[in-house]
Amino acid sequence: MDRLLDQADTGPFYLRQPEIAEIVIGAIHYNAVTLGHYAWHAYVVMPNHVHLLITPAVPIPRLMKSLKGITAKRANVILGLTGSRFWQEESYDHLIRNEQEFRTTRSYIEENPVRAGLALNAAELPLSGANARPGGRLRTMGSALHSGLF
Repeated sequence: MDRLLDQADTGPFYLRQPEIAEIVIGAIHYNAVTLGHYAWHAYVVMPNHVHLLITPAVPIPRLMKSLKGITAKRANVILGLTGSRFWQEESYDHLIRNEQEFRTTRSYIEENPVRAGLALNAAELPLSGANARPGGRLRTMGSALHSGLF
């Protein structure tokens, strides 16, 4: 499913704009550190979607509503699209059940920009958490989330 979603080459690519991508990155950090909605382990902001590997502390629908709500509102102001849908309504999430799956998913997320030809290595892309990885090993079950633009 992830590979299919990653191949999307149509639709809006608003996240290519650094100002919009920074809004999303800021919200990822804010919702983790300030709101405590999750511990994040990896993320990447691609031109038309976001991958996020987390250990949730609140129900996923609540944390997604928080992330999508504030980022959509701020991005739409910048884009002059206030009142328009920014994110796809649903997100694709996957429960991570063990350490091996966690490592595989983390690597998949961090290498996504390389596979897409946006970077030569994961650490090169400033729109990823590959350089600032706060979470180490998976201690409890986590979730991998994928959300695309509308």
